[in-house]
Amino acid sequence: MVSALMWGAIAGSANLLGALIVLIMSLPQRLIAYIMALGTGALIGAVSFELLGEATELGGLGDIALGFLGGAAIFTAFDVFISRKGGKHRKRSSRKDEVSSSAEGGSGLAIFVGTIMDAIPETAIIGLGIAQGGGVGAALIVAIFISNLPEGISSTTGMKKDGYTTRRVIFMWTFVLVASAASSLLGYSLLDQTSESMQAVISSFAAGAIIAMVASTMMPEAHEKGGPIVGLITAFGIFITLVLG
Repeated sequence: MVSALMWGAIAGSANLLGALIVLIMSLPQRLIAYIMALGTGALIGAVSFELLGEATELGGLGDIALGFLGGAAIFTAFDVFISRKGGKHRKRSSRKDEVSSSAEGGSGLAIFVGTIMDAIPETAIIGLGIAQGGGVGAALIVAIFISNLPEGISSTTGMKKDGYTTRRVIFMWTFVLVASAASSLLGYSLLDQTSESMQAVISSFAAGAIIAMVASTMMPEAHEKGGPIVGLITAFGIFITLVLG
C-alpha cells in the first residue's frame, strides 16, 4: 500500500517539477516540444508493451476491445466537455493567444480538472500492477513522469500569462500530485479484488484513455512547436520503454 502511494506520487510529481522549472527560468518552446514528443513516445510504448501486453495475458479480445475502446471514448467525451469550458490548451504554453475571451474566465479550472483527468488512468494502473504482485513497472513510471513534465511546463507558462500567482500555481500542481498518489492507492486497494477478466478490461481502459490523451493533446502541440524532428524523438521515447521493459 505504501509502495503504491509512493510511486503514484512520484509519477504525479513531474507536473509540479515542471511548474517549478518554469517559475525559476524560461524555457524555449522548441525544447518543451521535444520533451513532450519524448513523453508521447514513452506513453505509447508503455501502453503497447505493458498495459495491453498485460491485458492479453489476463483476458480475451472482447475484454480488451471493451476496455480499450471504452477508455478512449470516455476520455474523448470528457475532453470535449473540458475543452468547451476552456481547458482545450491545458498542455500548451501559448494558450493565452488561442483561447477566446468567453472561455478564458473558466480556463484555469478547466486546466486543473483536465490535468487530473489525464493523471487518473495513468496512476491507477501503477497501483493495480503492484497489487497483482508484479511490482513497479519501470517503463510505465518513466513514461508517465516524462509525459507529465512538459504538461507542467506548458500549462504553467500559460497560467503565468493569464496572471496566476506563484502560490496558486504551486497549490494546483500539489493537488494533482496528491490526486495521483490517491489514484494509485485506489488502484491497489480496489482493483486487486476483481477477476482477471475485469483486470484486463481495466488495463485496456487505461491504455485507451492514455492513447486518446496523447493523440488529442500532446502530439499536436509537440509537432506544432517542434517540427518534423519530433517524429524521431517520439520513436526514441518508444524505444526507451522497450529497453526498460
